[in-house]
Amino acid sequence: MNTVTDPRGGAASSAAPEIEAHVRADDHSYVFHSWSAQAKIDPLPIAGGQGSTFWDYQGKEYLDFSSQLVNLNLGHQHPRLVQSIQDQAGRMATIAPAFANDVRGELARLIVEAAPEGFAKVFFTNSGAEANENAARMARLHTGRRKILSQYRSYHGATSTAISLTGDPRRWANEPGDPAIAHFFGPYLYRSAFHAQTEEEECARALEHLEQVIVLEGASTIAAIILETVVGTNGILVPPPGYLPGVRKLCDRYGIVFIVDEVMAGFGRTGTIFAVENFGVVPDLITFAKGVNSGYVPLGGVVISEAIAATFDERVFPGGLTYSGHPLACAVGVATFEAFEQENILTHVQDLAERVIRPRLEDMAAHHPSVGEVRGLGMFWAIELVKDPRTREPLVPFNAAGPDAAPMNEVAAACKSAGLWPFTHFNRMHVAPPLVITEEELVRGLEITDWALEVADSHMHTADHAAARS
Repeated sequence: MNTVTDPRGGAASSAAPEIEAHVRADDHSYVFHSWSAQAKIDPLPIAGGQGSTFWDYQGKEYLDFSSQLVNLNLGHQHPRLVQSIQDQAGRMATIAPAFANDVRGELARLIVEAAPEGFAKVFFTNSGAEANENAARMARLHTGRRKILSQYRSYHGATSTAISLTGDPRRWANEPGDPAIAHFFGPYLYRSAFHAQTEEEECARALEHLEQVIVLEGASTIAAIILETVVGTNGILVPPPGYLPGVRKLCDRYGIVFIVDEVMAGFGRTGTIFAVENFGVVPDLITFAKGVNSGYVPLGGVVISEAIAATFDERVFPGGLTYSGHPLACAVGVATFEAFEQENILTHVQDLAERVIRPRLEDMAAHHPSVGEVRGLGMFWAIELVKDPRTREPLVPFNAAGPDAAPMNEVAAACKSAGLWPFTHFNRMHVAPPLVITEEELVRGLEITDWALEVADSHMHTADHAAARS
């Protein structure tokens, strides 16, 4: 088929209807989509994207407030990243992981140098799930133990061990899974499992609970504790001060490997390269993916501490991937570090987070009775929606589907109608735009969000809504 492109890279308007129909038909007939009942979905065909915006074949633009799957940190079609793929493909498109490769080695060095002190090497994977699989394997081999503890409110991937580590409902249909995994409650003051009233109480009681789980599960059987530095899909839960250092102390006390999953929170999302930098803690293993190269070519990995790396100096590590450290993916990773430095990405994120996002979300919380809480840091925020601010009843039930999910679906539809593509999960909206978003775009997206929250307000219990408005 002959296609003509417009200046933004999408299909020209005269060809758009034919192209859209063709894309939609092929997708419907041949593509099997993840996490979906195939007959109940109708994916929107996308023609192109640039920066913080993408558009369909009708020319309708959407401001990307989800960074796709919170991976497109440097936005759509970043010229430096695109050029890095073109240059690398022209020079060496691929090489097996058993060989040394210049961009693979350079990216590994850049990652180790950006990590906290005490890290030595990088094992490259193709995804975050594979990173967590291999981090679990390393911890088990390093300690000689099998059991791993993870939080209930978590997502670590959809492969075998990773989905068992996952705490959210996506795990249920995949059970039975890895039998040597147990879950615990992490800190979440707004819905405290510990009846805490302050961050200090929540931190202390969450750590006490975790230690009880360690003791009751058998400290001598536990290889690792894994947690998302900032819980992502399950709520943008920022740990209270002292929590992550407290987990570090427990791991040291009981000889447990401390793994932090930064697949979503890493590479600038929280305003620092690694999110642990915000909390003054050094884990043993850091897993990453997504923002390391904005997903332009699949890439993930594990940053390995000196002690764990030394375990495999004379001992074979029993794992590997055909495309580990793929040159095209690593070239984009190197270009990502260059873009972060030359475009002052971290300063940009920190500035807009505190000057624009935080005050605007706090204003929404003050003016919309359906907003129970806003929380986050960097360009990683959650708006938690409720039916009743006094009881904190969620706007939709936990793991809502079908008619029960209608209120959140309506909020999302309102955003899309106004040209904003939101990230919603259960009863929350997440604010996670590309890190390169302009202040003007960010303000516009927040204004649309503010407007769409009127839909959430309309679903509150009538008496509570009226009382909140009076």
